[in-house]
Order: sequence, then C-alpha cells, then structure tokens
Amino acid sequence: MTKRILYLFLGLAVAGCKQHAPLPEFQHQITEGARPWSSEDFEDTEEDFIFAIISDLNGGERPGIYSQAVSQLNRLDPTFVLSVGDLIYGGTEDTLQLKKEWDSFDARTRELKMPFFYLGGNHDLTNMAMRDFWKNRYGPCYYHFRYKDVLFLMMDSEDYSEKRMMEIYHARDTAIRILDGHMEGNYQESTYYKMPERSMGNLGEEQVVYFRDVLEENQDVRWTFVLMHKPLWMREGEGSLVPLEEALEGRNYTVINGHFHTYSHRKRNAMDYLILGTTGGSQAPEDPNSFDHITLVRMAEKPEITHLKMEGVLDITGESVSR
Repeated sequence: MTKRILYLFLGLAVAGCKQHAPLPEFQHQITEGARPWSSEDFEDTEEDFIFAIISDLNGGERPGIYSQAVSQLNRLDPTFVLSVGDLIYGGTEDTLQLKKEWDSFDARTRELKMPFFYLGGNHDLTNMAMRDFWKNRYGPCYYHFRYKDVLFLMMDSEDYSEKRMMEIYHARDTAIRILDGHMEGNYQESTYYKMPERSMGNLGEEQVVYFRDVLEENQDVRWTFVLMHKPLWMREGEGSLVPLEEALEGRNYTVINGHFHTYSHRKRNAMDYLILGTTGGSQAPEDPNSFDHITLVRMAEKPEITHLKMEGVLDITGESVSR
C-alpha cells in the first residue's frame, strides 16, 4: 500500500469517527448571555433504578383493585415489583381451590411488563398443604437476591414448626367462622386472637442461619431491603427479628412489611421501618392511613421512597388509570 493510499484511508477512518461521534444529551442554540434554565449539571442516573412494592390483596379482597394496580405499574415502569404477601384468600387444604386462586392471581400478574417477586403471608402459607403448593409452584418460601449492589432479603414470617402451624391454622379457622357468623362466640376472646403469631409471625432458626450467612457473604452492598409479611420486629424473644437486626448492625437497611392494612412509619435502630397499607385488601373506613397505594423506591445513593395513592394515578384525560 502506498503512503498516499494509506493517508487517504486513515483520513476517511477519522472522518467516519467524527461523523458517528455521539451527540451531547443536552443541546441548545443559546451561545451567549443568560440562559432560561437553572443548571446544566444533569444527574447521572446510570446506577439509579426504581422498583415498586405492592401490599395486601387479602383478606377481604375488593375486586378490580389489583388489576388496576397492574395497569398503573405498567405506566410507571419500575425495573421490577416486589410483594409483601397475602396474595390469595387461601386458608384451605383443598389443592384444587388453591390452584384456582393462584391461577387467578398469576393471570393478573402476567400482565405486568416487568419481573414480579413473590412473598407469602398468612393467607398464602397457612398450613402444610399451602406451603407444599407454594414450593411446587414458586420455590422456596424465603430467599434473597441482589440487583446491582443492593441486597433484598425476602423473609417468611409464617415460619413455625408443623405442630404449631396446625394449631394456628385450626384456631384461625374457628376465629374466621365466628367473624363470618357461622359459629357463636367473640372473636376478641378466641384462642387465635390471643396468639402472638396472629399479628407478629415467627422466624425459625434455620431461616435466621440462612440470612446471617447471606449478610456475611454480601458485605459489599450499599443498601439492604428486608421484606416480610408480618412485623417480626415487633415480636420479643424467640422467633423475633432481633438476631438478624444484630447482624444488620452497621449496615444501611430498610424494613418493609404489610399485614395490618394501614400505613405507618417509624425509626428503629436509626433505620426506617415501614408497614404498608393495601393494594386491594380490606380496609377500615375510619382509619385515614388505610388506603390503596403503590410504593415506589428510587435507589440512588440512598433510597427515596414515595407512596402513590392509587386514586391519584391519572391518565392523559385526567381519569384514574384502570385496567
């Protein structure tokens, strides 16, 4: 190859590189003087991501609310969606009924345009038949995952011995019959109502060991989210979240659960502990914090958490987004 041809080839290559050089993301035509914007320091969002959380559909699911939430989530377009349990009515050992209920939930969830992460509550994991159904269909009842450099602990708050689980299941069945008027009695005086597991759940030792190992193996993450259905952190003594809170000491983390169908927030161990409201579950009309909402978490340097009341997510016409 002659020098003239070589120089011509290199010149064309350089010209081609210039022709295809990426344009700046922000362009304008004002070359001097004042400019009608406050800054040109745009946030680099490459490491940012947004995920969403839905709360209780049950007990007492109100038709259409979850399908509406799915439509709203598709418009909001988070990277993925998490749950905090009570996704079906459950409370039965009839596997045909369980299949019908999970088929219904999954059919609506498949409309999501992003991944959905399952987590079980007391309506989903009440007895061994339900737990076996879950494991065959969805895998483990508790697990973890990382997305970028953020760790997610998905916990099973219905983690009892089989004997205790069946005691709770039968006591719960009796209490529901009282509430539904099928049996005489006072719900507040029932055996189930007085069980600590009714409101706070239980954390088994094997699960504690599992998540301790997970935390030990993932010390490099910038944030940890701890999700569960019942507030294990409210329980005292054996079966509580305390052993894992001790393992979380010195880390940045956020705890999120559902179950009470009313929103609340508090600081514990200098960290945020959130109890979500509902995404279709029964509500207490007199409670101003009992509302349907979608939680959005923008994970930047630290999480920015926003709760969107579903009634406030509007389409282009100004109407509430519905399916």
